[in-house]
Amino acid sequence: MAAAVLTHWRRGLFQTVGNGAVGLLSTKFIQGARQKSSVQYISRPDLPKLAYRRIKGKSPGVVFLPGYGSNMSGQKAEALQDFCKSLGHSYLRFDYTGHGASEGVFSEGTIGTWKKDVLFMLDEVAEGPQILVGSGMGGWLMLLAAIARPEKTKALVGISTAADHFVTAFKSLPLEARKEFEDKGVWMIPTKSNEEGVYSVSMDFLKEAENHCILQSPIPITCPVRLIHGLKDEDVPWHISMQVAERVLSADVDIILRRHGQHRMAEKDDIKLMVYTIDDLIDKLTTMV
Repeated sequence: MAAAVLTHWRRGLFQTVGNGAVGLLSTKFIQGARQKSSVQYISRPDLPKLAYRRIKGKSPGVVFLPGYGSNMSGQKAEALQDFCKSLGHSYLRFDYTGHGASEGVFSEGTIGTWKKDVLFMLDEVAEGPQILVGSGMGGWLMLLAAIARPEKTKALVGISTAADHFVTAFKSLPLEARKEFEDKGVWMIPTKSNEEGVYSVSMDFLKEAENHCILQSPIPITCPVRLIHGLKDEDVPWHISMQVAERVLSADVDIILRRHGQHRMAEKDDIKLMVYTIDDLIDKLTTMV
């Protein structure tokens, strides 16, 4: 993104540092010591406890939804906390069932399970209107939550959005490969996004996920939508973000493709872009009020 654009940020988070380069006024948004919010736990009847971190503040708040197998302690989640704290806006991040510090068994989780987690946190913990920020599978859950809770959702920011991805990727495999995985009961997906180098997805997980696919028809979301995707994403093709943009009903949709961006989008420039995008949305939403 051009320096001329970045230096017009209304809150002065960035500055021109010479030769047209852009730098952070404070490195705390990307690295260095942070003042972390404490981990809290919330109980649910007959369901695992969910771990979360929250900063109270102004509306609209920001809710971060991590990706498949990830948690609320990643670089993007941490950077967003510092950003929201600096502006005085509320911020919520949490671990899905079976993820991170939350209770539950990861292998027993489904898209439906984690959708319920998101809706519960929106209903019981998040206060007032929210900007949902979803990474990877979190982008899929973000869309499902926006459909289910339009009154709570004021804007969406998808990062490497993986809407329908497990289902469509499996169906795109050659018939023989699908048959082999179906016989084994599990699909092993190579990835660079975790230490194991592979995602293990059960056939039951895929079957349940089909109930939550949204890309085959118009998506009833009318709030502002921003979709950021890397062209070098080897886990989730960038054209999924294009499909989301084509199907949402909102008239306010922007897609940002990063030429060298990878799936995790955790490089400094990736995080700068994410923060800029959310900052711009906050300004837009507060100006509209």
